[in-house]
Amino acid sequence: MTDPATPSAQPASVVRLDLPDAPGLVHRDVAANGARFHIAELGDGPLVLLLHGFPQFWWTWRHQLTTLADAGFRAVAMDLRGVGGSDRTPRGYDPANLALDITGVIRSLGEPDAALVGHDLGGYLAWTAAAMRPKLVRRLAVSSMPHPRRWRSSMLADARQTAAQSHIWGFQRPWIPERQLTADDGAMVARLIQEWSGPQPPDEQALETYRRAMCIPSTAHCSIEPYRWMVRSLARPDGIQFNRRMKRPVRVPTLHLHGSLDPVVRTRSAAGSGQYVEAPYRWRLFDGLGHFPHEEDPVTFSTELINWLKDPEPDR
Repeated sequence: MTDPATPSAQPASVVRLDLPDAPGLVHRDVAANGARFHIAELGDGPLVLLLHGFPQFWWTWRHQLTTLADAGFRAVAMDLRGVGGSDRTPRGYDPANLALDITGVIRSLGEPDAALVGHDLGGYLAWTAAAMRPKLVRRLAVSSMPHPRRWRSSMLADARQTAAQSHIWGFQRPWIPERQLTADDGAMVARLIQEWSGPQPPDEQALETYRRAMCIPSTAHCSIEPYRWMVRSLARPDGIQFNRRMKRPVRVPTLHLHGSLDPVVRTRSAAGSGQYVEAPYRWRLFDGLGHFPHEEDPVTFSTELINWLKDPEPDR
């Protein structure tokens, strides 16, 4: 029998984790956009859908699930396509399709709309979903990720931003990045999270959890595929068309969160995203935090998020 603590364990034993402070947490699967998605759900009230980034899965939102539920929200953290407990499909990792995964989950949950909260890649997809399906997005909160058009321009024109995301260029090689991510039981995952965090990175137990999740078969490949599309499509018709589609402004109240010490996304790259929002837009820079502010200082992050979600008239 496989030990659940080993990287080769079945996905359910690795990702369907309990939260000590959330005895009511429910794990289940929902169908959307031709695939099956694992979600972790807690609380009742208006839906807040939490979208993880790389190299993580739903569990990165463990602190926010409990605080959002205590604040009167239906908090749902989903595993993106190809990650955690969700389906690992052979294709479908372009941002437009991944955004339809997200809006499809909202519909499958029986809700008319949701407040989207996205970090890193999840933030990129949250921006995309808000532009593509505005009727399904009530509010938008993005952490550690510029608007897709801002990301594209920064990667092409800002040498320092290009260097900061050198891992994305490395992902363009075939098979080698997958092997690197899973080598030594996912040691690279722990190293990246530590290097990208501020002075208070996640503890060793958390790093071990992310290492095990990345070592589930096919997860490394599926985690990298969205970044391959983002780079390889820069000069292709599908990428140019997506960039044009993202000219459509975001017309829902938007909260943009960023760590001042983020080494992956420069502050100046993220801060220019407000030009794509034609609605109340609030920028919040967390001093002394890195790329994972929701984990590095969950109390400050959650307080900012919940106060904004409850504000009936978020100002610009």
